[in-house]
Amino acid sequence: MKLAVVILNWNGRKFLKDFLPSVIEHNPDYSEIVVADNASTDGSVEFLKENYPNVRIILNETNGGFSKGYNDALKQIDAEYYCLLNSDIKVSSGWIDPILKLMDSDENIAVCQPKLLSYFEPKKFEYAGAAGGFIDKYGYPFCRGRIFSEIETDRGQYNDVCEIFWATGACMFVKADIYHKFGGLDEDFFAHMEEIDFCWRLKNHGYKIMYCPDSKVYHVGGGTLPKKSSQKTYLNFRNNIILLYKNLPSHRLFHVFVLRFFFDIVAAFRFLFDSGFADFWAVFKAHIHFYKSLQKNLSKRHKINHKKVSKMYQKSIVINHYLKNIRKFSDISSSDFS
Repeated sequence: MKLAVVILNWNGRKFLKDFLPSVIEHNPDYSEIVVADNASTDGSVEFLKENYPNVRIILNETNGGFSKGYNDALKQIDAEYYCLLNSDIKVSSGWIDPILKLMDSDENIAVCQPKLLSYFEPKKFEYAGAAGGFIDKYGYPFCRGRIFSEIETDRGQYNDVCEIFWATGACMFVKADIYHKFGGLDEDFFAHMEEIDFCWRLKNHGYKIMYCPDSKVYHVGGGTLPKKSSQKTYLNFRNNIILLYKNLPSHRLFHVFVLRFFFDIVAAFRFLFDSGFADFWAVFKAHIHFYKSLQKNLSKRHKINHKKVSKMYQKSIVINHYLKNIRKFSDISSSDFS
C-alpha cells in the first residue's frame, strides 16, 4: 500500500461512530484504513466488527498509551507512508493527495501535517496543531494560529506550504521507513509531546517537517484526558523537560534548564492560585520523575546527532506573550527563527 491511515483507539467507540465514516468516504484506493485498539473495554472492537468489517483491526494487548500503541501497531503494517490519525477527527474531501504529493517531491521531507481546524468552530484553528508547530528556545511549543490559549480565526493567513518545527500527532503523515529507522515514538512519554520529540530527533538528523494547507481536517480535541487535568499537566511538564534534555546541544543545556526551572516554579504557583494543589504538585512531580530517570534519558541522548536545527524560535514565547502582548503568530518576526 502507498498509505495506511492508522487510527489509535482507546475506549473511543463514540468517536469511531461519529468520525470513521468520513475517513472511509474520503479514502482513496491506494490507502488502507486500520484501527489499532489499545485494549478498549467500551465495545469499540465489537462495534467495528459489526459495522465496518472491511476495516482492519489490530489488537494491542494493553493500553500502553499513544506512543507504544502506535509503535506496536505500525510494526504490523506494510505501507510507504503512515498517517497517524486521532479518532476524533473529521476529514474532508481530497485531504490526502496534497500531502503525499508534497512528501513525494522531496526525499528529505519526513513528516507533514494538514491544516488543523476546530470541529466545533470550523472557522478557527484547533489547539493541538493549527497551521504547524514551533518551539521556543526554552522548549515551549506554540503554533501558527495558536499561541498558548489564544486561537486565531482562519482567514487564509497561513495558506502557504512551509517548513515547521513539529507536526501534530493528531494527524501526522510520516514516511514509514524513517519512522522505523528512528525507533518511532518514545514510549516513555506515554502521551503528550511525543510528536515534538520525534520531529526534533528527525530534524537533528537533517530531515524536514512540513505543513500543507491544501489538506484540511477538523479536530474535536481533548478526547482522552479533559483539558483541565492534573495528569495532563504532569505529562506535559515531564515530557517537555525530557525532550529538551534529549535533543538540545550540550552547550545550551545548562542555560536552558536554569531558566526552565525558574519558569516552571512560576507556573506551579500560578496553578496553585488558579486551579489548586493538584496541578501545583504535578509540576514538581514532573521534575522529580525527570531526575529519577536521568540515566535512562542520558542513554537516549547519546543516540542523537545534536546540532542547531532550523525553525526554532530564538526568543521566549512566554515573555513575548505574557509581557509584550504577542497574541498572533503573525506578530512574530521571521528573523527570530533559526
